[in-house]
Amino acid sequence: MADSGVNESLLPRILLGIFTLMHISREVSGRLCYCDPCEVGNTNNTCALREASKCFTAVQLVYEKNERIEIWSYGCLSPDEQTLLQCKGNLVPHTNPMSIECCDDADKCNYDLKPQYTERSTTPSSDLQYAMYNENVTRIALLISVTVCVIILIFTVAFVYLRYKRREVRRARYLEEAEACDTYIPPGESLRELIDQSSGSGSGLPLLVQRTIAKQIHLVKSVGKGRYGEVWKGKWRGENVAVKIFFTTEEQSWLRETELYQTVLLRHENILGFIAADIKGTGSWTQLFLITDYHEHGSLYDYLNENTLDSQEMLRMAHSIACGLSHLHTEIFGTKGKPAMAHRDIKSKNILVKKNGSCCIADLGLAVRFMSETGEI
Repeated sequence: MADSGVNESLLPRILLGIFTLMHISREVSGRLCYCDPCEVGNTNNTCALREASKCFTAVQLVYEKNERIEIWSYGCLSPDEQTLLQCKGNLVPHTNPMSIECCDDADKCNYDLKPQYTERSTTPSSDLQYAMYNENVTRIALLISVTVCVIILIFTVAFVYLRYKRREVRRARYLEEAEACDTYIPPGESLRELIDQSSGSGSGLPLLVQRTIAKQIHLVKSVGKGRYGEVWKGKWRGENVAVKIFFTTEEQSWLRETELYQTVLLRHENILGFIAADIKGTGSWTQLFLITDYHEHGSLYDYLNENTLDSQEMLRMAHSIACGLSHLHTEIFGTKGKPAMAHRDIKSKNILVKKNGSCCIADLGLAVRFMSETGEI
């Protein structure tokens, strides 16, 4: 009887404790949330809202086979610091449009929530379009620039190559013609005798001699360098000659000076005597020769640096230089006359001293001719 009395006194206390715990739990959360889908154990599509938690309603738009499907979900959020962040999840861009709303002011308050999502646009924004446009323009400009540069490079290389080939063909033709010609220089005769036997026109030696003499010249030593090439002392049949070798890039200068030296009636004792012009080469390299008289004293500039002149020597040199200039400037009329010429580069380095102390004018590279018939220079 005593045991039954104890059990009867404990039962009300146990029931009171259970009721108290249920009341406390109810006070802590105080709310029920609508859930769909629900966790296992939840009934009537409800879930108990715990402390510091919220009810939520979420919607997500999903595209499947060109169809728009809205997926709705309801429930209770977990009671931690991520609750607030989850309730603001609609502020963050998502790959699939979605939105979420939260509440905790009444039971099943989330049942009537209708969160609104923003559908993604298939049209790029204006800023994105502008960026894409700039990127395309940059690519097109770069492509055009590279293409133009390549075309210019191809044309430049082709032009240089064709010019080089044309020059090589011209030189090869000169060499073939020179090899095909026999020299007209009789054995035992000197260069001075050949000059004395010329026609007297002043234009130099016969053409065939000019085109073959380079093969018979032995270069002894270099005696100076100029802006267009190098000057050598050479030997030809025992005679000293001066050989001006032009750089291969100065072919036009060689042609110009050769043409001036071959002017009719140019020969004068105070003008450097022209002997021949020739092209010598083996195919892989080419030398442009301008062959003149050799004067061992060299230029007036070097001579004055090494010697002191008396009045007679000075007058002789000045007179010879004046005579040479006068002959250059004088125009000779006739069937084969001489045009007036201007040296344009008179200086002591372009005047040579002869054995007898007189001078002769050299280096006609910058000289010009005045054609009185046409009034042209």
